[in-house]
Amino acid sequence: MDTLFADSLGRLLGAHCTPAVVREAERTRRADALWAEIETSGFLDALVDESAGGAGLGQRGAFDLWLLCGRHAVPMPLAHTLWLRAHLAQAGVANPPGAQTLAPQVQLAADGSIRCQAVPFGAVADWVLVPSRPLALLLPLAAAERQTTGVHGSLQAHLAWAARPADAIEVPGDTAWLEAGAMLTAVLLAGAMERVLESTLGYANERAQFGKPIGRFQAVQQQLAVMAEQVFAARMAAELSCADAGIVVHPLRAAVAKARAGEAAEKVVAIAHAVHGAIGVTTDFDLQLFTRRLQEWRGDYGSAAFWHPRIGAELLAAPQRATLPFLLQQRASARS
Repeated sequence: MDTLFADSLGRLLGAHCTPAVVREAERTRRADALWAEIETSGFLDALVDESAGGAGLGQRGAFDLWLLCGRHAVPMPLAHTLWLRAHLAQAGVANPPGAQTLAPQVQLAADGSIRCQAVPFGAVADWVLVPSRPLALLLPLAAAERQTTGVHGSLQAHLAWAARPADAIEVPGDTAWLEAGAMLTAVLLAGAMERVLESTLGYANERAQFGKPIGRFQAVQQQLAVMAEQVFAARMAAELSCADAGIVVHPLRAAVAKARAGEAAEKVVAIAHAVHGAIGVTTDFDLQLFTRRLQEWRGDYGSAAFWHPRIGAELLAAPQRATLPFLLQQRASARS
């Protein structure tokens, strides 16, 4: 069943989320036709429990769907919306129409104003989940002041509300919101890196120099081997973070996945552009659509430098303080 969902979404995105659509969404901050196709397809409730009208996939089943979002550089928060809709349904909250994203952090001022900096997909989403205690808030972006980051093609935005909107939705539950964003972004990174690897291998086998494809040169082959190692390590870490059948995030596995995927992305981007040469950064070439997104996602919901100290603290707090038993224990808990 999971494979059927992934195959179906892959065909939909292949037809309606082309590089031309991604370029247009970056230019206009709109992807209405693409989002209409996704809404009509019914995929938005793929993680919602069957008793609430969804497919009940859970994170394990949704991994391939989220991976596809990265592979196609979907210019909307589809992965975030899938997870958030399931969480809201589980909390007994009715889902509003539109795309939902998740703010990494929030500033709640004494005068009632609300500010969120560098919200992933904040430039294109309709709603944003703002983490706060005891209740999180789902805020409409129609009432927000949006300020883009100024980075070329970025879909991030700084968001501000002068006061809490009247149609804000309260979301109960003590949820690891930041870790959820890290888990989702790790999978997006893994998917985009797979696409970049395939593109780079194809280019290396087509681009000829000194009478033969550059992919036959040992120096290029060594770079491609390193690249493949990083891509598959990131995918393994991301898949492990989604190993649970439900929608509850495992904070440590999410932290490891985001840190590992972020480290891999830095190396993958560098090698991809080295192999492609100057053509890879041109706006007419598709590679930069994915490498720019990889660079942006590396910092979303905490960079590797943010998560490494937290992972180290968990290791030092473990009874044996030994790395291998600690990792094996986390792996075993993912399978249980």
